[in-house]
Amino acid sequence: MKDTTIDLAEGWMFPYPPSKPSQQMNPITLAYIGDAIYEVMVRQWILSQPNHRPHHMHREAISYVSAKAQAKLLGRLMDRLTEEEANVVRQGRNAKSQVPKNADVNDYRQATALEALVGYLYMENKLDRLREIAAVLFEERVHEDER
Repeated sequence: MKDTTIDLAEGWMFPYPPSKPSQQMNPITLAYIGDAIYEVMVRQWILSQPNHRPHHMHREAISYVSAKAQAKLLGRLMDRLTEEEANVVRQGRNAKSQVPKNADVNDYRQATALEALVGYLYMENKLDRLREIAAVLFEERVHEDER
């Protein structure tokens, strides 16, 4: 049997590296993977909290993954982004995409920008930076809940 050991030292969860550099990817493509990574990040944070009732977890997730919530969270990050990251956000915000009927256009564009940033950081294997951003997002929420 052939050895199919995956070298996780490169940072990839699965052995499927991108077909081209992230700088050459459409911002919508970055948002596509960023949406999934962001969802996992939120769910993992929720599981780190004490309340695991399904309804509570669902409400918590929605409070982070809705377009309105993502737009608000991106606003908290803007002054902490590098020039490179701010450029990814700008491209994600300006990308042409179909806005769902139930979403505010501005919120949806901001949410796409946040997802593009998360996707970019993931594809660039900048997981430490992604963790820093996650800490800012979740730390802000913890302080909000304490008020």
